[in-house]
Amino acid sequence: MKTALIFGVSGQDGSYLSKLLLERGYRVVGASRDAQLNSFGGLKLLGIRDKLELRSVSLGDFRSVLECLKQVKPDEIYNFSGQSSVGLSFEQPRETFDSIFVGTLNLLEAIRFLDAPIKLYNSCSSECFGDVQTAATESTPFHPKSPYGVAKAAAYWAVVNYREGYGIHGCSGILFNHESSLRPERFVTQKIVKTACRIAKGSKEKLTVGNLNIERDWGWAPEFVEGIYRILQHDKPEDFVLATGRSSSLEQFIEKTFSTLGLQWKDHVVSDEKLYRPADIRRSAGNPSKAEKILGWKTEVDLSQIIERMIHSRL
Repeated sequence: MKTALIFGVSGQDGSYLSKLLLERGYRVVGASRDAQLNSFGGLKLLGIRDKLELRSVSLGDFRSVLECLKQVKPDEIYNFSGQSSVGLSFEQPRETFDSIFVGTLNLLEAIRFLDAPIKLYNSCSSECFGDVQTAATESTPFHPKSPYGVAKAAAYWAVVNYREGYGIHGCSGILFNHESSLRPERFVTQKIVKTACRIAKGSKEKLTVGNLNIERDWGWAPEFVEGIYRILQHDKPEDFVLATGRSSSLEQFIEKTFSTLGLQWKDHVVSDEKLYRPADIRRSAGNPSKAEKILGWKTEVDLSQIIERMIHSRL
């Protein structure tokens, strides 16, 4: 039985990956800053809360990380930990950088210190690319436009450095947007779906959003964690872009959501420039051809199906 250690286990990706690994016979250990206080809502919704071992670990504390690895003895580590909101990163740049980069660096150092054959997956982000004219591949230069993107880019290069310098089996998945009902409401897609569902039930509120013209490559989270798993099972540690290859505007996401509920979106939505970010990515698009060719991974769930599934979980 393989042992997987998941940092950030309470989030969307950590929850879905835990379910996938349990189904494949893994011993799954979930790490959280304070396991006694965390509600682990995602794990509960998936019905697997009691099937994991849960530990309190601070990725920002090297000793805490080292002791955890010594005790758990993982075969695989999946790192989803860190401040996860792009918008919040403008307000908390230092916290964002420390939680993402320093946490990743501590994991790499602990693996190097123990000289153990541990495989490490690092969760990178399409935010590293910034605006793209053509769909981004693994060779597209990084040009992040947020503190979050800067931190993710730094963590990415730390993994490359330890892979090339110390032979650590470390790899990154450069993930484009992927959604599900487990998203917190601070993510705009969940905010849209929840608000639209309340309006459909009779609420008189308005949905207030920022720039309607931004474009994102939106996928379905459970499909993406399958890609994450395949990245770490690949014999050679490599980095992969995971994306659908299709981009849609925020306006299109909103229109599809409201029309699915039988509503006209323009009657219920307000665009407020106060919600615009200091610097924002106008268009984000990914090319997943490497993942399809080498890992046999590609997405099947389209944007309309994603929205329908998110709505179904609310009604």
